[in-house]
Amino acid sequence: MELTSCMNIIQIDFAIFEWVNNDLSSDLFDMVLPWIREPYFWLPLYTFIIAFVFFNYGVKAYWFVLFLVLTAGSADLISSRAVKSTVRRLRPCNTEHVHVIERVHCGAGYSFTSSHATNHFAVATFLVMTLGQHFKKIKPYCWAWAAIIGFSQIYVGVHFPLDILGGAILGLILGQIWAILFARYYGHIFDDEEVIYEN
Repeated sequence: MELTSCMNIIQIDFAIFEWVNNDLSSDLFDMVLPWIREPYFWLPLYTFIIAFVFFNYGVKAYWFVLFLVLTAGSADLISSRAVKSTVRRLRPCNTEHVHVIERVHCGAGYSFTSSHATNHFAVATFLVMTLGQHFKKIKPYCWAWAAIIGFSQIYVGVHFPLDILGGAILGLILGQIWAILFARYYGHIFDDEEVIYEN
């Protein structure tokens, strides 16, 4: 029964992948989504977040940036070095019948979990649990940001949906851990009286 259930999950995983990667294929997605998954594409956003925090919280913002870096760094390390090397699932782009965009590099590494999904969901969770407590309107945008990056990884053929789901869950856990630690020791940075721009 357990083996049958696992096989069913894998079949659903492949079916969703084929739907996203093949059935949703379009020139617009081929042009936009490869850029969406590139870290450099989001550099202005990262710069804005860091500048915003320093503008509002001054020297205390160093702790926020440090914990944000620790969140992303630990997510990438655990996903890339621990989980992928243990599970060793091949990337879909290294198999047949996959719609691969020319300028997208498949990579020689393994597929589960998606480091893109882990990293971005970890950062999104950290932002939601810190800045999001004062600026509540950013919460849906944080989740949408992480989700669209995960979706783009499936579309370009470098990850299966389960890779994204696993990465998202891992990212949520790690983001919460770092946010809780930050709030415990440096949560006073976000006291109401220190906030310049309130929503």
